[in-house]
Amino acid sequence: MENLLHCGRYFLNFDRPLLMGIVNLTDDSFSADGLGDDARRAIDQGLQMKQEGAHILDLGAESTRPGAHPVSVEQELDRLIPVVEGLRDCGLPISVDTTKPEVMKAVIAAGADMINDVSALRAPGALDVVASGTSAVCLMHMQGLPETMQTNPRYSDVVTEVAEFLAERVAALELAGVGLDRIVIDPGFGFGKSLEHNLELLRKLDELVVPGIALLAGLSRKNMLGLLTGRPPEGRLAAGIAANLIAVQHGARIIRVHDVAAMRDALAVWNAVEEY
Repeated sequence: MENLLHCGRYFLNFDRPLLMGIVNLTDDSFSADGLGDDARRAIDQGLQMKQEGAHILDLGAESTRPGAHPVSVEQELDRLIPVVEGLRDCGLPISVDTTKPEVMKAVIAAGADMINDVSALRAPGALDVVASGTSAVCLMHMQGLPETMQTNPRYSDVVTEVAEFLAERVAALELAGVGLDRIVIDPGFGFGKSLEHNLELLRKLDELVVPGIALLAGLSRKNMLGLLTGRPPEGRLAAGIAANLIAVQHGARIIRVHDVAAMRDALAVWNAVEEY
């Protein structure tokens, strides 16, 4: 039986790993790739990522790096709407990375197919926005808030606690009428986790796999890779490919990346070996 993700206007088969390309519309990015208000460059970048092999495009206009501060609904929408409208007919599902119900509602109306929420639809009204339509949703685990999440994060058992949180959020969505085929789960690498927590999650990622639900890994250019290699964000490509292939080996089915072409090539080799 095929694994299908119902993503707004699209149905995506995740029997093979899928690539989610990051289009960053912030001016406060940890990864040195923020485009700010430059909608034309963002649209061009999305189209380039499609050519390079992306299966989903993920737009974000509010930084969630450690220590980041929120932006207003108006600023977020000013950045997002022109790019959503510019890419909605490109032939790929458009995901929007936001925590605000007002933004979710507006981008879905503009053509977005997926909401990627680092707070897992915990803002008042967010769950109702998603439940009322057909968009997919990515539920991510985060301990604390972006401003403070990396200030001494603590867990008794990080894998168990992340699994329990994600199971609770999935149950809340099911209760609201959202089918499992519209849900993606994300352990939230780097979101309120130390290097040791991140490595433990990656090592035991298969324990988070839920049949019928796509598991997303967001490791690209993350600080954990910098701690391991000593390299700045733009120099973490090789480390990111290694980490992402480990994630795929342990059950990840959506890989969120900045460098689509390089990860596509790595997955081509992985798929060939797996399917030989």
